[in-house]
Amino acid sequence: MKIKLDENLPTGLVDVLSALGHEVDTVPDEGMAGRDDTLVWRAAQDAGRSSSLRISTSRSFAPGTHHGILLVRLPQPGRAALLERVGRLFQEEDVDSWAGCLVTATLRKVRVKRPA
Repeated sequence: MKIKLDENLPTGLVDVLSALGHEVDTVPDEGMAGRDDTLVWRAAQDAGRSSSLRISTSRSFAPGTHHGILLVRLPQPGRAALLERVGRLFQEEDVDSWAGCLVTATLRKVRVKRPA
């Protein structure tokens, strides 16, 4: 899977996801840090990458209108918790089936909204 990580995500995710065979780009490495989410979104879509954005809703990013979005909602946010949860998701879930989907993950659940 091709993935673009936004600047608010731990850089350790690059190593974790790359080790699992994914192709990972980051917003800072592409010189896009601090840019508006719409520019980051367009760059991800143009590159055919699934994305992580700071703010998104299913209304704004309906399944099937993009390459895929993963939202992670944790009760105790932090870089270590996020790194651990995303690492586990990519090891345990069939993430390739998430293409074009809006995926919301909590500590205990994963909800996948698929294109209609």
